[in-house]
Amino acid sequence: MNRLSFLPLLALAACAQPPPKVAEAPSALPPLEREAARIIPERRFAHVDYLLVDKSERMMIGYADGQPVKVWRGLQFGDQPLGHKRFEGDERTPEGRYFIEGRNPGSAYHLSLKISYPNDKDRAFARQYGRSPGGDIFLHGQPNALPFGRVPGDWTDGCIAFSNAEIEELWRIVPDGTVIEIRP
Repeated sequence: MNRLSFLPLLALAACAQPPPKVAEAPSALPPLEREAARIIPERRFAHVDYLLVDKSERMMIGYADGQPVKVWRGLQFGDQPLGHKRFEGDERTPEGRYFIEGRNPGSAYHLSLKISYPNDKDRAFARQYGRSPGGDIFLHGQPNALPFGRVPGDWTDGCIAFSNAEIEELWRIVPDGTVIEIRP
């Protein structure tokens, strides 16, 4: 091949647009945000089989077959959002690995999915202090008495609150038995 046959390719390469600049390199994002960035919007899924909550980022990612498929942001927690729930009334949201153990369509909040807190470790910790670990921790919507919108800030007694539209979606796609991991 002679050198002249490369000229059309060279001309095409010169006209090519440079790749678009990314505002923030993926490696500069927090770990859960990097995971959320992997979500392919067109990916179809009927349900999720794993939920990952990051309290510090106020984010939850749903996974199906090991792939992130959905992200929820702006989560609301207990009045004391820092730290793991230890005792009844501490208004903290638990941290650790649990599962969805049931649902309550007649909740005082718009739908609710029960988290399996407390586990054996949580009960043992509270028992050594002669206290109750508490319970009734749910993923739920806003109070039924609220006509519209969201209660501002952190307001639950340790649950994780979503908008009513979000909890309706979760109700449809999160089967009982789904693992939920809650990180600080």
